[in-house]
Amino acid sequence: MRPEEAILVLDFGSQTTQLIARRVRELKVYSEIKPCTASVEEIRAFAPKGIILSGGPSSVYDQGAPTVSPEIFDLGVPILGICYGMQLMAHLLGGRVERSLKREYGPAQLRILSTEDLFYGLDPGRTYRVWMSHGDRLEELPPGFVSLAESENSPYAAMRHTQKPLFGVQFHPEVAHTEIGREVLANFVLRICGCSPTWTMESFIESAVREIREKVGPEERVVCALSGGIDSTVTALLVHRAIGERLVPIFVNNGVLRKNEPEEVLELMGSLGLKVRYVDASQKFLERLRGVTDPEEKRRIIGHTFIEVFEEEARKIGNVRWLAQGTLYPDVIESVSFKGPSATIKTHHNVGGLPERMQLKLLEPLRELFKDEVREIARELGLPQKVVWRQPFPGPGLAIRILGEVTEERLAILREADAIVTEEMLESGWYYKVWQSFAVLVPVKTVGVMGDYRTYEYVVAIRCVESQDAMTADWVRLPYDLLARLSNRIINEVQGVNRVVYDISSKPPATIEWE
Repeated sequence: MRPEEAILVLDFGSQTTQLIARRVRELKVYSEIKPCTASVEEIRAFAPKGIILSGGPSSVYDQGAPTVSPEIFDLGVPILGICYGMQLMAHLLGGRVERSLKREYGPAQLRILSTEDLFYGLDPGRTYRVWMSHGDRLEELPPGFVSLAESENSPYAAMRHTQKPLFGVQFHPEVAHTEIGREVLANFVLRICGCSPTWTMESFIESAVREIREKVGPEERVVCALSGGIDSTVTALLVHRAIGERLVPIFVNNGVLRKNEPEEVLELMGSLGLKVRYVDASQKFLERLRGVTDPEEKRRIIGHTFIEVFEEEARKIGNVRWLAQGTLYPDVIESVSFKGPSATIKTHHNVGGLPERMQLKLLEPLRELFKDEVREIARELGLPQKVVWRQPFPGPGLAIRILGEVTEERLAILREADAIVTEEMLESGWYYKVWQSFAVLVPVKTVGVMGDYRTYEYVVAIRCVESQDAMTADWVRLPYDLLARLSNRIINEVQGVNRVVYDISSKPPATIEWE
């Protein structure tokens, strides 16, 4: 059940559309994303307090370019177009958009011409650093519009209608590189749309529990896919708060877990008062993964096998109609372009990796949330720090951190290497400073020398990134002495490894996981 006040984000295919929704939520206002193909009737039924048109990779002149009905501009609802969204607004309302001779991508200096509305509270005439990403540009304003800002390459870097609540910005206020992004969005959401900052994680907990009770029948049971990570743990606690002992959390050992993980998870869940059902299906998973090298096939196999195991357990328990899992927004958007024309990045085992026909209905209370919002819920629920700040671990586990075929030998090597990474990160104090830190086994053997003997063994890569929501990430500049300890310990203590490398790739262009 969504709050009465909401901002609707229409997705035109930008990979930062989700950041727009996230930035609005940081203002304590609920936001939701719908595809740009949503009809005027759907938008009117949603009754938004404001609408934001996202950016996108298209040109307004491309054949089949995403668009909206011009009727939305007559709904009387404030609308903000961002990048492509601004160009589309201008194009539909009689302005002229043309291909720029110079593509503007990256940082730019924005000079503000008016401090009313969007730029309220900022210094007139001053330049601010903003982030641009466009090839086309607005050459002629639509009738009734005036310019609010300019950059070196964009004479109309921001605009507004003189009579209607219609606004556009060529830059991206949602990205961290735009220093006035929060102010621009706050002015639109709070001042122009008149929203009240009342949507909090405390209110989300109340509405989520209420919605779960409404969905789940009074006699129905729910099984929860529990991994021990924050997402599935918070999901389990929300469902437990809603239906009590009719929840059956299930921890499945899929054979691709980290060292000592089953024991640690079961101990943790017991301390939280959750009665967990333990299922060791490791051999079933590993048999199905034998000989498989394609990462998407690994994810599909693991997703399907998980569902099969849960359905088997559900039949044993009886009267189970629902499967609860900790799916988050980034999982969904990277797996399936369900919101609009955004490109699929990779399939997540718990979204795109699920079978088309399932006996259980999905219960995903966190599906529209980002990781930082889930952590805030965890704090509201009183979870300990080691749970709140436990680093994300992918559902397919070590299977996608072993490039190529998953074998018992490779799993044993990676488990030991990964355990060393975790130990050293915790010991050094870096574990809680980063988003993720882990080891990857590269299916390449290199020549080495140990004790005057030639070796020919595997390469282990260390991946350590900082991020806020997993949509973008940067590699962490770990101290050299820590990197040295990691390398020395892995090479000396893990049989089968003679070389360690450090991954210095950011997302994009790379992803956080290697597969």
